[in-house]
Amino acid sequence: MKMSPRKINAFTMLKLPSAYFCGVRAKVLDDQKCITTVKHRWINQNPFSSIFWAVQGMAAELATGALMMMKIRQINKKVSMLVTTNNATFIKKATGRITFTCLGGEKIDDALKEAIHTGDGQTVWLESIGTDVKGDVVSTFNFEWSVKIKS
Repeated sequence: MKMSPRKINAFTMLKLPSAYFCGVRAKVLDDQKCITTVKHRWINQNPFSSIFWAVQGMAAELATGALMMMKIRQINKKVSMLVTTNNATFIKKATGRITFTCLGGEKIDDALKEAIHTGDGQTVWLESIGTDVKGDVVSTFNFEWSVKIKS
């Protein structure tokens, strides 16, 4: 079964309801990238009338995690995946619709190939960049994902 933004959004509604209710949605999912969005609304705002940092984090993590899930599904093996470290930088106020883009498809492929080859767990850093409708970067999130082939 092929993964798609629609299936990711259904998954989010069922398994990550706080992200779904805050408006986090997958828009693009292909072999090299995943794009998610979140729009500033009352339910996801902070006291400064912008998107709460944790809501931005949910959208940013989904961009990396959905891409990781798709790549794992493609290799047709059981793999455990876990965020082990993350960091973020906030550049400007997040208002309007914010788009998070992760372009880490090749990095994930390399980590999974190495995990299969060695049998050891691997880590991969994936970046998710949040931009506003003008194209200005509002925040950058980095997630270190750990992957290990299950026996």
